[in-house]
Amino acid sequence: MDEAKKNSLKKAGIQVEDALGRFMGNEKLLERFLLKFLDDRNYEQLKAAIEEKDRETELRCSHTLKGVCGNLSMTGLYDLFTRQVELMRADQWEEAEAMMPEIETVYQAVTAVIRG
Repeated sequence: MDEAKKNSLKKAGIQVEDALGRFMGNEKLLERFLLKFLDDRNYEQLKAAIEEKDRETELRCSHTLKGVCGNLSMTGLYDLFTRQVELMRADQWEEAEAMMPEIETVYQAVTAVIRG
């Protein structure tokens, strides 16, 4: 992974050095997992669940995304999903769902950088 790519990832809110620590310094493995993030269906499922008011699926998807983003050191998204999960668990569904425009902005920025 070249320095330009690392800098782009950092600007998108991915703590690259922290992530590499989890992947024992293996840049290729980190890149592979970042690409797998693009194929993860939980974000689309979360949006659909919100449309359908399927609260169980909303919580499951948001919680899963929180974990994935944490493991990949996507700090911005991790923080947003952490807050969303907390709101859901506090039965503040409208507030949790109202976070989606902000989440969407950060999610699109992160996935655009991963795509390169």
